[in-house]
Amino acid sequence: MTTADWEMPSLELPAAGADDPAPPTPPDLDLSDKRTALQARLRTVLLGLPAYFEFNNHVAGVEATDLHALNTLLGASIEGQVVKALNQQRKLWDPDDEWLGYTFERQSQRFPDVLLARKGGDAGADIALGIELKGWFLLAKEGVPSFRFGTTPAACADHDLLVVVPWYLDNVLSGSPVAAEPWVVSAKWAANYRNYYWQHMRKVKAGTDTSISSPANVHPYPSREMNTWDKPGYDGGSNFGRVARVAGLMDEFIVSSNDLEVLGIRIGDWNWFLRIHSDQADPAEVKTKLFKELRAVEHGLSQVKAKRITDAMTQLFAAWKD
Repeated sequence: MTTADWEMPSLELPAAGADDPAPPTPPDLDLSDKRTALQARLRTVLLGLPAYFEFNNHVAGVEATDLHALNTLLGASIEGQVVKALNQQRKLWDPDDEWLGYTFERQSQRFPDVLLARKGGDAGADIALGIELKGWFLLAKEGVPSFRFGTTPAACADHDLLVVVPWYLDNVLSGSPVAAEPWVVSAKWAANYRNYYWQHMRKVKAGTDTSISSPANVHPYPSREMNTWDKPGYDGGSNFGRVARVAGLMDEFIVSSNDLEVLGIRIGDWNWFLRIHSDQADPAEVKTKLFKELRAVEHGLSQVKAKRITDAMTQLFAAWKD
């Protein structure tokens, strides 16, 4: 196995059938609606938000083979940082004080994860828009975001966003969390595109049931008890909702995130290194395999970069063995 085995596949998309409807497009937002300008400003703020994150926790003593567990341990902290940073950057998304009294708040076990809302009276909170927020630890085993987004399009308001925040530790195996540029798209478009891909673009055996059942009477900002998930007629591999596997949805974002360099080495290459290890891996076999593969790809690298990778991998191997 070489590093190339862990690259993303070609971004060439499978074609829909000639009789299939056109792919969905993002909602056509009303320019006279002040939420449209608000959403546009929030998109800009979200893309630069990682610079405002403040992490006081330092991670150390985690076995390399256990790194993937950090996605669960620190995922909620990452999402909490997004909410905190958004509230601190109010002047950037509400420069004219049009949304006084509105704050970003997390809500558990319902869609969306975050609401921009103002506390109301008997009628409840006044909601401006929502954000479905997901963290993605870049050194998780899968190498791609593993979350499921099965929310039916009817539960998504036109201004709602789906946001995925990639992150890593600044010293790879230890250190403080560092967030990278997030993926920000319309939540309704993502839900519609997921369904379109499932029904019209996937390669499936003839006769496969590609239907999707949507819950009835769904509306944006549902109650905790409301069913908001679409259900495929058949899902033998339990892949419905795995948006990272939906061709054309977030492929380019995954590629660019894996191209990030930490300590001078691509995230994708760190991932490859960690994946060839396991709790049962024999150190001698791993070392032999590691340097065999490094020699195989070395010709495509500059001498300086090849030496840097070899030195870093040697140090990691020594630390792992000890």
